[in-house]
Amino acid sequence: MKQRFFRIAISILGVGGLTLIAARVVPVNGTTAGFAYLLYVLVIASTWGFPEAAAASIAATLTLNFFFLPPVGTLTIADPQNWVALFSFFATSLIASRLSTKARRRTIDAIERQQDLERLYTLGRAILLIQPGEAFAEVLCRKLADIFEFNAVALFEQRTNSIHRAGPFEFEGMESQLRESAIQGTSFADTERNRVITAIRLGSQPIAGLALQGMRLPDSVLQSIANLVAIGLERAKAQELSNEMEAARRSERLRTTLLDAMAHEFKTPLTSIRAATSALLSATNEEILKSRRMIQIADEEAARLQDLIDNALDTAQLDSERIDASLDSADLADTIRDVVTSMKSTAGDRLKVLSDKPLPPIPFDRRLVKLALKQILDNALKYSPGDSPIEIYYSRSEGMAYVDITDHGKGIPAEDQARIFERFFRGASVANHIPGSGLGLSIAQRIAQAHGGDLTVKSQPGETTFRFVLPFEHKNAA
Repeated sequence: MKQRFFRIAISILGVGGLTLIAARVVPVNGTTAGFAYLLYVLVIASTWGFPEAAAASIAATLTLNFFFLPPVGTLTIADPQNWVALFSFFATSLIASRLSTKARRRTIDAIERQQDLERLYTLGRAILLIQPGEAFAEVLCRKLADIFEFNAVALFEQRTNSIHRAGPFEFEGMESQLRESAIQGTSFADTERNRVITAIRLGSQPIAGLALQGMRLPDSVLQSIANLVAIGLERAKAQELSNEMEAARRSERLRTTLLDAMAHEFKTPLTSIRAATSALLSATNEEILKSRRMIQIADEEAARLQDLIDNALDTAQLDSERIDASLDSADLADTIRDVVTSMKSTAGDRLKVLSDKPLPPIPFDRRLVKLALKQILDNALKYSPGDSPIEIYYSRSEGMAYVDITDHGKGIPAEDQARIFERFFRGASVANHIPGSGLGLSIAQRIAQAHGGDLTVKSQPGETTFRFVLPFEHKNAA
C-alpha cells in the first residue's frame, strides 16, 4: 500500500515536471500540451497501473486548465468549447489508461501462464527422469521446491505413513492437516503465510497430502501439480512392484538352480548306495545274511531320501510353473494307502484310512495327487497333538471323489481360513512357533484345480477338515 501511494505521488510530480517543460522551457499551445499529458498518462498506465494513471489524469486535467486554457492562471473556463475539450481530454485519458492497464494485465497474465506451463513441463520431465534407485518422494519434494521456488514443501504418503520435506524453511504447524488431507481428501489454506495443503488423488481416492509455502498459485496450476505428483507416486509404486517381481524371479531361478544342483549331487551317491544295497540283499553269503537287517534298513532309508529329493524338486517346479497333469485311470484308494505307507516312519500309526464304499478307477496323475495328499497330511501332522489320530476318509457323490483329511488340532482362525491357500501365507498364531514355508497347501490346491477339482477347508477349535476333490471325468482347469 505504501508503495502505491509513493507511485501516485511520483505520477503527480511527473505531471508538474511536464508542465514546467511545456510552459517555460519549450512553450507549446494547449493542444500540444494535452497530447503530451495524454502520452504521459498512457506511459504511467502501462508501467504501474490504473490508480496511478487516474491520479495523473486528474492532475493533468487541472494543470491543462490552469496553465493552457484561457483565462490562464485560473481554474475558470470562459469558452464553453474548452469545457468540451477539457472533459474530452479527461475522459480520453481515463479510458486510455484503463485500456492500457487491461492490456498490461493481460500481458502479465499471459507471461505468468507461460511460466506456469514451463514449470509444469519441467516438473513432469523431472518426475520421469527420477531414477528407480532414488528415494522418489524426497527427490520429488526437492524438485518442486527448486522449480516453483517454494520456501517449504511437505509430502505425506498414506502408503508409507511418512512425511518428506524440502525447501530452505521448515513447514511447521500443519502436520495434522497434512495427514487429514491424505486420508480424508480435505484441503487447507493459510493466506497470511502463503500456505496451502491439497489432497493428492488417484481417481477419487486420496493417496497423499501435499503442503506448499511461499508462492501463491492459481487453483488450476495447484491442481496440475497435484495430478503430476499423483502420477509420479503411482509410477514409483509400479516401479517398486516391478523391481520386487524381478527380484522374486531372480530368486526363483537361483532357488531352482540350487535345487537342481543339490538333487544331482544327492542322487549320484544315492544311486550307488541303492545299487550296493540291492546287490547285497540279493546275495546268499552267510556273513551278509547276518547283516541283512542292517542292509535292509540302509536300503529303505536311501529310498526314502530319494523320495524326499523327488518331492522337493516337484515342489520347486510346481511353485514356479503351470501344473500339467498327466492323466491315467487309477485307483485313488490304492494311492491313498501308498501315501500312508510312505509316511509311516514319521506318522507312525496316527494315519487312519476310512471309507464306506469303494471308488471306481478315475483319471488322475498319481505322482501329483500323492504329492498333494502328502502336503495336506504333513500339514495335519504339524498342527495337531502328537498322539491324536489323523483321519483320512474317502467317498464319492454325483460324479466326484472326495478325500477328507481331519486333524484334531487347535483349528484355524476364521480370519485366516480365507487366505490359507495363498502362497507364502502363514497365520500369525503359528508363524513363529511351527516351521514351514506357506507353500504346501497352495500347491495341493493347484494340483486339485489342475485336475478340475478343488481343495477346501472347514475348521473349528479341536477339528480341521481339508477336502480334496477329484472329478470322475476330467474338466479343463482354469
